Amino acid sequence: MPSPLSTVNAVSPPQYTMIDLLEPCYVVLFLWKFRWKLESEGHRILGVHHTCCNEMSFLYRFSKGFVSVHGERPSAEYAKLRKESLESEFGHIVGTHSSKRVSVVYRFGPFLAFYRAAIISFHVLKLTIWRFFFRDIKERASKFRETLIRLGPFYVKLGQALSTRPDILPPVYCQELAKLQDQIPPFPTHVAIKSIENELGIPVSEIFADISPEPIAAASIGQVYKAHLHSGELVAVKVQRPGISLLLTLDALLFHMIGGQLKRFAKARKDLLVAVNEMVRHMFDEIDYILEARNAERFASLYSDCPIHGQTCNQNSKDGITNKTKNASGIKVPKIYWDLTRKAVLTMEWLDGIKLTDETALKKACLNQRELIDQGVYCSLRQLLDVGFFHADPHPGNLFATNSGFLAYLDFGMMGDIPRHYRVGLIQVLVHFVNRDSLGLANDFLSLGFIPEGVDIQSVADALQTSFGKEYNEPVI
Repeated sequence: MPSPLSTVNAVSPPQYTMIDLLEPCYVVLFLWKFRWKLESEGHRILGVHHTCCNEMSFLYRFSKGFVSVHGERPSAEYAKLRKESLESEFGHIVGTHSSKRVSVVYRFGPFLAFYRAAIISFHVLKLTIWRFFFRDIKERASKFRETLIRLGPFYVKLGQALSTRPDILPPVYCQELAKLQDQIPPFPTHVAIKSIENELGIPVSEIFADISPEPIAAASIGQVYKAHLHSGELVAVKVQRPGISLLLTLDALLFHMIGGQLKRFAKARKDLLVAVNEMVRHMFDEIDYILEARNAERFASLYSDCPIHGQTCNQNSKDGITNKTKNASGIKVPKIYWDLTRKAVLTMEWLDGIKLTDETALKKACLNQRELIDQGVYCSLRQLLDVGFFHADPHPGNLFATNSGFLAYLDFGMMGDIPRHYRVGLIQVLVHFVNRDSLGLANDFLSLGFIPEGVDIQSVADALQTSFGKEYNEPVI
């Protein structure tokens, strides 16, 4: 089963240095220095109150510190809108995802916040020091990746998001951070077993006939085990990392304290907080496996009829070369076992298949790589332009071909809904792009919010016209 999570065999753990031995001492000194602030300042830093985020004054400073995606200091109106957006997002995260987590954060918030801040600040300080010792940008990029792994799931997710953003980080950093997609150390199996039993309320031996002794795959949010039910069915069991909900909440709220330092170390072209704002919106949905299961079933109901063309290939036989045709199949989504699924444990059908990048294996299975990819593109366009409910993380690890010719989708933690007027806008973008209508494109970008109000549309249109090049300036249709 090609998994959306990384294979644990590819794990490359961070390298520890002598300076890491100073971390416990630094944390103790940090807490001692700020002990008198724990009670008076803790709740203000977290922005958590008994009334669940009715007052989050730090967000005002947070929003004013943003740089827009266009590299400009935001206007007062932009800052106001950003503040309202952040209040809504963080209020949703802390106020509605888990009332239990809010009470825990509130009760122990000051200590937890300062303890976590001590650990984060130590690693930021270490990066700052390394900046002067490692002049080679490749070495600095490697240290940056290792630090994100050490800091935990929130920063690993941040690194994964930034690995696809060459507009924010230099290409060397993007290449190094891309390793975070498939090189995440797993947590111990005995911890995962205990988590399964706590979530389902019965011993693992009563649930599964057998379960793999080690995870088949691991990622920042959780890891996957292969198991057999007592009925003989083969399933994938996705187990969440323990304590991740509280840790993500703390890190999301504390990140603004060190975003500037990370930006300087990584030579980021734009403010990292902008990227974080985009990531946080979906991050807490990913740790709700019940929501992921619902997403999977909704996706299956909407797109299971996406056509997949019949596949024809030549195969050698005793009598010579024969043609073999596989009938059209469709989209495949793993079946959800609801009685074995909870918020932190997801049990689903185990699917075996072939990676779309493995051309040799596809040929042996009489599957045409190009046709499968074309159908994946077709299904994606249908998601984005027709229905609006789309898979937001369709990387090669989340898509594969089954031996029977299905195009299988995995990992439904990151999904999105596009309103109808945005879908219409995206269609207009495609039409104007094909026709090289630069002014139409500029107006589309404005209506979709890709460029801010008040920008000279004609200047944007002229820039787009130049980017098309002379040979592409004639309309296609």
